[in-house]
Amino acid sequence: MPWLGAALDPVLLRDFAIAVLLGALVGVDRERKAVDEPRRFGGLRTFTLVSLAGAISAWLSGLLGSPAILAAALAGLIGLLAIGHLREPGPGLTGEVAAIVTFLLGATCMSGHPEIAVVLGITTTLLLAFKGELHELVRGIDPEDLRAAVKLLFASFVVLPMLPGEPIDPWGAIVPFDLWLLVVLISGLSFAGYVAVKVLGERSGLLLTGIFGGLASSTATTLSLSRQAAGAPPDPLAAAVLASWTVMAARVLVLIGITAPFMVPLAAWPVGALGLGFGVSSVALWWRGHRTTDGAGVTLRNPFSLTSAAKFAALFGVVKLVAAITRGGIGDQALLAVAAVAGATDADAITLTLFQLAADDPSDAALALQGIALALASNTIVKCGMVVSSGNRALAMRTAVAAVIGLAFGGAGLAIALRAM
Repeated sequence: MPWLGAALDPVLLRDFAIAVLLGALVGVDRERKAVDEPRRFGGLRTFTLVSLAGAISAWLSGLLGSPAILAAALAGLIGLLAIGHLREPGPGLTGEVAAIVTFLLGATCMSGHPEIAVVLGITTTLLLAFKGELHELVRGIDPEDLRAAVKLLFASFVVLPMLPGEPIDPWGAIVPFDLWLLVVLISGLSFAGYVAVKVLGERSGLLLTGIFGGLASSTATTLSLSRQAAGAPPDPLAAAVLASWTVMAARVLVLIGITAPFMVPLAAWPVGALGLGFGVSSVALWWRGHRTTDGAGVTLRNPFSLTSAAKFAALFGVVKLVAAITRGGIGDQALLAVAAVAGATDADAITLTLFQLAADDPSDAALALQGIALALASNTIVKCGMVVSSGNRALAMRTAVAAVIGLAFGGAGLAIALRAM
């Protein structure tokens, strides 16, 4: 009896069980909301049965080799939902759409992709469960933020695929696709930090402003926080500045992991140690402040625009081209000088350039480590100068001491990494 063997197949039973559980997961949320809105469609039993119907129809379609069974079942469900909504309209169509999604989740379980069904089922439940929070979030979206998000999507999914993936210069340094991919990556990280600050608001305090501001731009965050020096106690303010520097070091490690993954174990010593020095100082200053100070008053400009992306692409391309020419014509010392100068204005571009250089030729790993150490050091010194220019001696002193500690940590980490090579 082949059908009996198929029915008792452990994998088949597992997939049916997953389908039932996913339907129940969605149904629990709908059941809970039905208490406050009696006319809301469906509950625990309904959605469990809908998912089970999708699983059975998908299984029968595969067993009999007839996709029409699944299509007919889905069409029947849609017809029943339409009739029910017309006879007794509910507050919206969310329940009916959720039922269709649940049916397809059950079918996905039986189509050889239960893991995808689980991920999508959890995502569906989160979307349903956080209705109020999502509506509040949408109401708080500024039109400028929405335009920035659309521009980011345009740059990622329209512009990027159209760019050539081959070098366009004699030195093989300028690859438009790679340049724009890094633009999208860094802009996405910046936009994520900006959104986090907008969502959390000023009540999250100076420290969170520093953390998420550092994800957007540690230089911009340092400048913005320094301008608040006259009206804020120095310890929490310095902690927030140093928190942004700590996040900057972590962001550099993430970029290294994407551009040259084999370099992460070595780069973690100087870059991680630098971030650790800043992080320890930030925590110490925060605890010494005795209390959380809210209302940082830091306003970050929307971090993404096609103009700023183009400027970064140009900067990155120039740095990479100069590095390639310098490397071929003058030598390593000139390249290190370029790293120091470029890092003073933007650590990301020279970081990506140096570690892409190491990715192309692993023998340049030591040079890349030294270059990024110089770039981060010059970037730290420039940001210290921003703090000093604020005129708050207490803030400048705390930041300078922490900078020395971080640079000492980074130098020690660089020495360890070079010795390990």
